[in-house]
Amino acid sequence: MTEPAAGDPAETLQLADWRRRVADLYAEVRRLAPTDYEGALELWRSSREHLFREHRQSPVPAAKRQNFRARHYLLDPAMRFEVTVVGEAPPEPRPADSSFAATLLNFGTEVETATRSGGLALATPIAMELPVSAGGTMALRRIGHVEIPFPGGTRRLGVFWMSGYAGGLFIPFRDATNGTETYGAGRYLLDAAKSADLGGDPARGTLILDFNFAFHPSCAFDSKWACPLAPPENRFDLPIRAGERLA
Repeated sequence: MTEPAAGDPAETLQLADWRRRVADLYAEVRRLAPTDYEGALELWRSSREHLFREHRQSPVPAAKRQNFRARHYLLDPAMRFEVTVVGEAPPEPRPADSSFAATLLNFGTEVETATRSGGLALATPIAMELPVSAGGTMALRRIGHVEIPFPGGTRRLGVFWMSGYAGGLFIPFRDATNGTETYGAGRYLLDAAKSADLGGDPARGTLILDFNFAFHPSCAFDSKWACPLAPPENRFDLPIRAGERLA
């Protein structure tokens, strides 16, 4: 994330246009996907590549935009899921005389229980801070988790809500391709603050999570961008070869 320069309405309007175009793109993807899934994915890929190459708010450095070409794994329909968001019961009240050492990321439970993803089991809701690529942290609230039934076994992902004005659902992840085929700090599945949202059914408490639409954060292209990073619980112990790639 970056903010437009103070006193520069032109750049602010460019940023607003970028967000508007991304929002329109995801709205069209949600409309198309039920009847033309491959067409929806191709639209997403080609539109993002065009924005990254042509738009003034592209995260790709200006000198590299003309030759920018997006890279993707082959489509894998088995990597599209509709999953239920599950909230955990809040932890037992802490005795008044107990001590608790907070950590930088405030993952908050006294007993850190490993999950299949190699992370922590958390109560919900819980306020926490995720590290940001450029330094510092970002405040979020963990609202629950989802279970992803991969062919190699079910894995868990934490689901977060960004704190602050407007907010938005947020699901980052890391996997065994990071640092070789994909960005070392991971990719995003859902970033509703940027309108990157494939939908779901609020009546049934579900989200559509499609790894074919997994995308790199802006900081994967230029370190000037500040991006929240995936917490330990959202780090998979298997490769996710779907969505955007770098190599």
